[in-house]
Amino acid sequence: MIQFRARTWFFLGFLSCFSMLAVGAYFQFVEEMEPCPLCISQRIAILIAGVTFFIAAVHNPAQKGIQRYAILGAIFALAGSAISARHVWLQNLPANEVPECSPGLSYIFENFPLTETLKLMLSGTGECADVLWTLFGLSIPGWTFLAFIGLAALSLYQLINKAQ
Repeated sequence: MIQFRARTWFFLGFLSCFSMLAVGAYFQFVEEMEPCPLCISQRIAILIAGVTFFIAAVHNPAQKGIQRYAILGAIFALAGSAISARHVWLQNLPANEVPECSPGLSYIFENFPLTETLKLMLSGTGECADVLWTLFGLSIPGWTFLAFIGLAALSLYQLINKAQ
């Protein structure tokens, strides 16, 4: 594998997360695809991973710090991949097994308790089963899943990266 300093790898992870958020904004605001609860949860995981990578790149820590940032980045990326996997699973359910659609997110945030809101955002609803876009047979959550796995691998690579 190409040898870069950990700071460079973390910055590349941050740029990847920034790019993913930019693509999500493009789909939402230009293509007018309204994000479902799982899409928003994935965006939050991307944001948290990206902030972790950015802080690691700016901080430029010693070996112990690199290890801590690498583990944190991997945890956030793997959490995001779990959300993406759930989303892909919902999209592949038979139509009669898809959960019911929920009220809009603004209504949920205003009228539901936090625990119920988090449950809806992490388990998904009927609108999460809609496939609005594909590339090479993979939907947006499928590509997001692959990106999260790549981010986790990039992060964990820092545990063995010798170009510190």
